[in-house]
Amino acid sequence: MLSQHTLHPAKGARHRRKLVGRGLGKKGTYSGRGGKGQTARSGVSGLRLMGLRRLMLSTPKSRGFASGKPKPSVVNVAKLSLFSSGTVVTPELLIRRGIVLSSPAGVKILGTGAVGAKLTVKGCRVSASAKQKILEAGGTIA
Repeated sequence: MLSQHTLHPAKGARHRRKLVGRGLGKKGTYSGRGGKGQTARSGVSGLRLMGLRRLMLSTPKSRGFASGKPKPSVVNVAKLSLFSSGTVVTPELLIRRGIVLSSPAGVKILGTGAVGAKLTVKGCRVSASAKQKILEAGGTIA
């Protein structure tokens, strides 16, 4: 008959704790604790990377060369069709109308789309295809 005081785990279910740090014995030179240092001492509770080193290892590393030169804001010629004929298009006007958010490195106009009005472009860089389209529409680039 089974009673509570006669219960015990199945054979092989429990293992003896590995005794370490008890001299050379059968464990070899390091007494089953591995090499030297913090992990060989008593009271170690898992090594964690601390402070700046953890931050350094967790940040993604950039590869190659990247210049700090800011790039110009880009506007396609199709956006310039919002302006009426005779308008002088400047970076300040593009910012005021909300086409460009800011232009710390200037504005460059690219040639995607079509121009429907005679425009004067001032103070902007212009690609070759955009220049051709603006001039074909009767506009000028100053």
